[in-house]
Amino acid sequence: MERFTKSKRMVFPREVILGHKTTSQVAELCDRIGMGDNALVVCDKKTKKISGDEINQILSKANYKVKQKIVSAATVDEVNSVIKFASKNNIDILLGVGGGSVIDVTKLAAFDLKRPFVSIPTCASHDGIASPRASLKHRKGSVSKTAVSPIAILADTYVINKAPYRMLAAGCADVISNISAVMDWELAYKLKYEEFSSEAAVLAKTSAQMLIERADEIKTRTEESVWTGVKAMIVSGVAMSVAGNTRPASGSEHMFSHMLDHLGPGIFLKGNKKQAPMHGEQCGVGAIMMIYLHGGEWEKVRDALKTIGAPTTSEELGISKKKIIEALTSAQEIRPERYTILGETGLTREAATKLAKTTGVI
Repeated sequence: MERFTKSKRMVFPREVILGHKTTSQVAELCDRIGMGDNALVVCDKKTKKISGDEINQILSKANYKVKQKIVSAATVDEVNSVIKFASKNNIDILLGVGGGSVIDVTKLAAFDLKRPFVSIPTCASHDGIASPRASLKHRKGSVSKTAVSPIAILADTYVINKAPYRMLAAGCADVISNISAVMDWELAYKLKYEEFSSEAAVLAKTSAQMLIERADEIKTRTEESVWTGVKAMIVSGVAMSVAGNTRPASGSEHMFSHMLDHLGPGIFLKGNKKQAPMHGEQCGVGAIMMIYLHGGEWEKVRDALKTIGAPTTSEELGISKKKIIEALTSAQEIRPERYTILGETGLTREAATKLAKTTGVI
């Protein structure tokens, strides 16, 4: 009889604090983690004012030796800058205070330094606040990197609710897109016998269904809707920790989104300001089309996104019809080793055009 040798490592947040004005609990949280008293608060110029300075003060009063590092974008240079600063100051624990970019830089630096980090989101635009992966920007779009799960998550719904609602809607769209990601994963299991975790798949689908069923609640734009959205994002992040990869929350819809980034961002006007589509918004639109290809309930997903206030068309995304078609025909090139409904050769231009028109994306 062959000996069983399978081995797998799963790392989860030790503690999650979610609720009204929970920022005040940061020192007690660090005490419970007990990793040392040299703390580094990583933030950007905006989140420094929103929460970074307050966290500095709270930790300092609790006798922590606190340093602060300002970052501006999720790039390799910024990650290396944080690593160098933390090493020089003998940092024991890192706290990422901000949006996705700040948290991604912090988790990558913590991964390299082999130090714990606390995820403290000031907005909720995607499920990266709890996942073991990070996205770095480069000239041709973005690339996903292996990082580390946060040792703890401190999500203050009072703070997050002050961020533009569009960010929460994008975060919810990112989680809802788990529906197509899991469908792709199940397909890869059936056709390629790829390793599959039913537990991770259930978590990912549950977080998505939670938001679809509570879309009316999310659109109220209240602190309670933030609670619901962030809770789903955390569950989605944990699903990736269970799987040991991004499969439960990243499939053909994410490949579509990353290809849109590669082709160059769309821009739309809001008032007098130019804005680029957000990652979660693109994934939501991608999910509508990919679920259609799977023969799933794509209208249900589209309607939930509409209710929440996330884009469902190319016009709402601010991306040309031509670019949508181009992204659909070449999306499989993003991660050719990851089998999805797009197959190994992708869609023809005719099929992509029909898909986008049938689902109302163009």
